[in-house]
Amino acid sequence: MKRILWVSSLVSVLTICTPTLAQNLVTLFDAAKNFDASYLSASAQYRANRYKADQAWGALLPSVNFSSNSAHTLADYTPDTISTSQNVVPYNRWYGTHVATFSAIQPLYRPGYYDVYLQSRSQLAQSVAQLVFAEQDLLVRLSQAYFDVLGANDSLNLIRAQKTAINEQYASAKRNFEVGTATITDTQEAQARLDLIRAQEISTENDLRVKKLALDQVVGQSNTQPTALSLSAAIESLTPQNLESWVNTSAQASPNVQIAQLALEIATLEVARAKSAHMPTLDLAASMSGTRNVDGTSNSGTSALSSHVLNKSIGVVLNLPLFAGFSSQNRVRETVELADKAEHDLDFAKRTAAQATRAAYLNLVSGVGQVGALKAAQSSSQLALESNMLGYRVGVRINIDVLNAQSQLYQTQRDLATAKYAVLMGELKLKQANGTLEPRDLIELNNMLAP
Repeated sequence: MKRILWVSSLVSVLTICTPTLAQNLVTLFDAAKNFDASYLSASAQYRANRYKADQAWGALLPSVNFSSNSAHTLADYTPDTISTSQNVVPYNRWYGTHVATFSAIQPLYRPGYYDVYLQSRSQLAQSVAQLVFAEQDLLVRLSQAYFDVLGANDSLNLIRAQKTAINEQYASAKRNFEVGTATITDTQEAQARLDLIRAQEISTENDLRVKKLALDQVVGQSNTQPTALSLSAAIESLTPQNLESWVNTSAQASPNVQIAQLALEIATLEVARAKSAHMPTLDLAASMSGTRNVDGTSNSGTSALSSHVLNKSIGVVLNLPLFAGFSSQNRVRETVELADKAEHDLDFAKRTAAQATRAAYLNLVSGVGQVGALKAAQSSSQLALESNMLGYRVGVRINIDVLNAQSQLYQTQRDLATAKYAVLMGELKLKQANGTLEPRDLIELNNMLAP
């Protein structure tokens, strides 16, 4: 239930902790919660199970009923032998009967009812875990779509910057050819690179449009404009520590493990419920019934005197099942097998969570290492480009060397941007895998965005 408090109070927390100047992760997550069908479905299921648990508790409480009926009867009496001396004569008359009854039953011993109540509480807890899972899934899907847009936008900007640099190199090669200091090959090579980069620009523009549509679909808005990642974001600080502690946490915190654990509890209670079909039940019953006879009764003869009768009763009702065609025994066997299945499902859920946590951990560690290596590669590629441009100006390098150095630099920059977003997503996926992902993690990630 503690996790649900996070869900219900998330709007106020996000409003306090973040500015509302742009469409950042927090504002878009708030919009997605009110639009995403899977999250809203899990939320509705939680509310339904809460009412279902209250219904199960109500079966253990007293039930009170009231019934009433009113009837008018025509009594047409004709004796076989008429005797005036004994006042046995035929008669024909109407009389009325009005009955009102209050009854109350308090279960005293109904083990099956109590098992149903315990099951409803486990089902409620299960719906909480399902809602947490849906929240985590929405958070990851939104973040993935968000960073996909940022990555596609970065790629487009880098391609356009590369196109500008190639244009400048093309113009330089053309001028050198015109003055006779370079061959036509340099111009043709630059032209070929320029044509290729234009094709890449068209493809990347389309990719950006597709990624924006995907983000719009998650949040239920059109033309979303996500805030870019801050240049000072400390990606290397996301390196996780101690793999086994993450794996051990998954055995308890993972929503899928919790759902499987609660399914086992429900199945075990179902076994107890099936066994209770053999057991007696005991109820406390009380009733009060009032009958009013208007104009007599069927036995009143020719008299027409009204009367009323008030009956009160209280006692216990014992019900002892004796034989039901072996259905109870077979029901017990069925539930035992289903409980065994639920136990195996729990083992599978734990192993799956552990495997997913290990994979996410290793991916995150690898991603952080790649970011560091690509930063070094970016610096080296920048120096290589500057050296090739200097060599081209003094005549020791040719145009293709400069073009290759430019391509290497911009490709390294695109790879670095992609690796940064992969690390940010890797941290979220690691916490999702072991079940510790919470909305506060989105707030921390949101602080890495540009102001």
